[in-house]
Amino acid sequence: MTYKIALTKEPEIRRELERIGFKFSPAEYAFWRAANKESSLTLYKNGKLLIQGKQIEKIINYLIDKNFIALKRNSDFSEWIGTDESGKGDYFGPLVIAGVLVKNESKSGLLKLGARDSKDLSDNRIKELAEKIKNLCLYSIVVINPLKYNQLLERMRNLNRLLAWGHSRAIENILEKESCEYAISDQFGDERYILNALLKKGKKIELEQRHRAEEDIAVAAASILARAEFVKRIEELSQNYEINLPKGASDKVIETGKEFVAKYGKEKLKEVAKVHFKTSLKIFN
Repeated sequence: MTYKIALTKEPEIRRELERIGFKFSPAEYAFWRAANKESSLTLYKNGKLLIQGKQIEKIINYLIDKNFIALKRNSDFSEWIGTDESGKGDYFGPLVIAGVLVKNESKSGLLKLGARDSKDLSDNRIKELAEKIKNLCLYSIVVINPLKYNQLLERMRNLNRLLAWGHSRAIENILEKESCEYAISDQFGDERYILNALLKKGKKIELEQRHRAEEDIAVAAASILARAEFVKRIEELSQNYEINLPKGASDKVIETGKEFVAKYGKEKLKEVAKVHFKTSLKIFN
């Protein structure tokens, strides 16, 4: 969890954390990182306080009692950004990250549409809803095609860093058009990945990563846009290479991968698939 705090409180927070047994160490772009056996807190120089660990709620409640932070959720904001990705677990096709800006007036419209986690919807329903969401909300869609995905992952060597880059770009693209103070995404790794990837405008936003974030209407809408774009792109790849590329990472995917390699060669696989998957070993064997 992240909270925005007044930097004038930094010395007082440090003294209090030292008093209750936290140990301090340096951290990049931060005043310090404080940790005990269960939790850690990092105070960044832009005023963001990042709280992590097994006892997050306990620490948050403690800091609220001390008046260091105020508990906030998206219900406290009149507008907020939700982000989600699609294609992360699919061998074929791109990685797609979408962001959607929801305002109080568009929230009711999304609820009437029946927007919810894309995993609960058919592809046809997703396509139908995506067009309506685009007409209702400001949005951004970031597509990392398979070839670029493989190049970036080879360079970054960390999928969560790549995901964070995509989520941060979706947020920044929206902030280029309209200001917003709060964003929420699904919990996929260390929150610092997204925080560090955000650019100038994004550094000012309050970011929350939470498990089952799709329960939030903005994240649900983003999941629909991301999945709709993923389905569109994998259909285009199937047409371009004249092979029906299945979703997921099943036995059918392995069979199709072998068919693709036999037709186009091993190197071409990078143009349609995420080759770091263990599926690649099964295809080549």
